[in-house]
Amino acid sequence: MRITVVIIAALLALPVLIGAVGGWESTSGGEVAVVRDGGPLDDNKVRQVIQPGSGLTWTGWWSAVHTYPAQQRFYTITADARRATALGVDVVTVPSSDGVNLGIEGTLYFTLTLDPATLKTFDDKYGTRTYKGDLYAWEGDAGWSAFFGQAVRPVIDNALRIQIGGMRCAELVPSCALLGSSTLRAQDSNATIAKVQDGVNRTLARDLPATLGGEYLTGLRFTLARVTLPAPVQQAVDRSLAANAAVSEAQAKVAQAKAEAEANRARQDGYDKCPACAEIEKLRSLPQGITVYAPGNPQAVVIPSR
Repeated sequence: MRITVVIIAALLALPVLIGAVGGWESTSGGEVAVVRDGGPLDDNKVRQVIQPGSGLTWTGWWSAVHTYPAQQRFYTITADARRATALGVDVVTVPSSDGVNLGIEGTLYFTLTLDPATLKTFDDKYGTRTYKGDLYAWEGDAGWSAFFGQAVRPVIDNALRIQIGGMRCAELVPSCALLGSSTLRAQDSNATIAKVQDGVNRTLARDLPATLGGEYLTGLRFTLARVTLPAPVQQAVDRSLAANAAVSEAQAKVAQAKAEAEANRARQDGYDKCPACAEIEKLRSLPQGITVYAPGNPQAVVIPSR
């Protein structure tokens, strides 16, 4: 009987011991933790928020800890596999106002809010459901990227579509001016790119809180890195550039020939006015070592050795 009591007591004490040992948590300098109650007699509500770089903190019995990034993060849209995020190689394709599908590459910089009340709401909305790959947003970089790609990326795409869709191809890619469909001349695209970035940043600052339901992401800043043309359009631009280069080369040759002809005419005019000068020029042009010069003359002209 005594052994039975001991066994029952041990079985009852084991979960308590496990809960007590696992009820402590700390965060590094780059993460913030949202703690949700999880005991058998508790509800599932947010218990507390542990700020970055905390010491060992009591989180309660069997609580669930959701850890999120607390440092500035960046989300890169790129065709370069070396710079791609966990979502892989990707480019946003947006049509310009004159119908050219432009490939947009860039990076969005942001920071997750550290405000406890806002973080609690964020975890209620986005930390209690799974995303692509059956991942939660707090499950490391893969989980965060899955959340970002599903919840935030569509807002970025829409902001780019709004800004790029109001501009002609040649405003963003100067070589588009070489295409027959463009009515614009090539221009400096740097000012246009800065204008697009500002417009995207304003749109994101307005639309992201409205779409997500709160000011969860702060310090939003989008940098437009590259605008590319579809392969067939780029090939047409390359052919046009090659043709223009050939025309320029031909024009240069014509100009050179005209200059040489003009020089020859001027030289001949000088010889007509000074026949002796022509003979002197002939003598100067002879290779060294020739001592006799008799073009069509039976009497040789002896040239003194130099």
